[in-house]
Amino acid sequence: MRDARPAPGPGPRPGGIAGAPPRRHRRTWQAAAAVVVVAAAVTGVVVAAGGADGGAGTRDGGAKAAPAAADGLPHTAVDVSTGSCGRGWTAPRTGTQVFDLHNTGMNATEVYLSDPRTGRFYAEVEGLAPGATRPMLVDLGSGTYAFKCLAEDTDAVTGPTVTVPGRQPQGPSALPVTEHDLIPPTLAYQKWIGDRIGDLGRGTAALRADLDGGDLAAARRDWLTAHLVYERMGAAYGTFGDADGAINGTAARIGSGVHDPSFTGFHRIEYGLWHSASAASLRAPAAQLDRAVEALASSWPQQRMDPADMGLRAHEIVENAEQFELTGRTDYGSGTNLATADANIEGSRQILTLLRPLLVPRDPGLAGLDAALDRAQAHLKALDHGGTWTPTAELTVRQREQVDADFGDLLERLAPVAAIFDVRRTA
Repeated sequence: MRDARPAPGPGPRPGGIAGAPPRRHRRTWQAAAAVVVVAAAVTGVVVAAGGADGGAGTRDGGAKAAPAAADGLPHTAVDVSTGSCGRGWTAPRTGTQVFDLHNTGMNATEVYLSDPRTGRFYAEVEGLAPGATRPMLVDLGSGTYAFKCLAEDTDAVTGPTVTVPGRQPQGPSALPVTEHDLIPPTLAYQKWIGDRIGDLGRGTAALRADLDGGDLAAARRDWLTAHLVYERMGAAYGTFGDADGAINGTAARIGSGVHDPSFTGFHRIEYGLWHSASAASLRAPAAQLDRAVEALASSWPQQRMDPADMGLRAHEIVENAEQFELTGRTDYGSGTNLATADANIEGSRQILTLLRPLLVPRDPGLAGLDAALDRAQAHLKALDHGGTWTPTAELTVRQREQVDADFGDLLERLAPVAAIFDVRRTA
């Protein structure tokens, strides 16, 4: 990702496909219709509401009925240690309620409330410290449920199955995704990126030839074509490492700004092409860019992307487009930020296409997400006038409001995708 952007998360690990990283956030998910909480980045989407660690358990370490709660909801105290997972739930009922989970064990524990027949989970609380109590808010329908306790450094333990009587429809749930599920789409994406790097190399070679021949008009056209190829590969930037800065770095945080020798890549050439630089003065930066792409092509077959990052990247690409392209922060003269934003959406679409077989049974809002992607791109493409894009600074108030609304809507709809593909431990 660009040098000014947030860190993309753990990089690739040696030895093939990377393992699932530690959890990045504590989810506090109330999943009715995939209700989403979005902060500056994806901070989480969770089926159950979990507060901060704390609160006292029962004095004898066992589970017993909780006192009447100020929130007006029924509360049930439940033990979640490996030796007594789920003990305390003896009067099952339907409706919105709170389980006060008390960890009587010696290790921090993740807790799921799941249907043991289907594997779907209805609520979760993560990182429950020894001796701590935390509420799990859930809306239960009729059916079978069991608590699953996953203490650190121990095998998962499933508590007794409890049947909630009646005919009340079950509430929102999610089907866990494992690292194994994500390996095939990740490998397919890596292959897709390899093909795009080939396209990128042909684009930068054409740009270099234009400048060697002194054709600035052709160089401006080929610059945009090649740059958009690169911008469609957003999920791989974290794996590119230093190559991303050499190919697509900005002048932000560089001592001499656009005149600093360390300012290289597409944006260095963009600045020259749209600030009256001569073709001769841009030949060296173009050659440097071409060599950086060749080096990336050579190293890519040895790189490995982390499967656990795939769903998060679909959100991050659009988030970064909103932060850097819609604001014009990366415009070095071409005025093509909206073209880049459109390419970024294409990059997010590519990830979603590969993840779709896993998304269809897990995301009830997928049709709405597809429509939102179509809508956002249609509004962007209306600002393309035969290859000349409206600069962000020249958008009318109405156009600006529309584009901002489109991207805000996309970020909300993509947040559940990031949460769905947060790899969960199942054993």
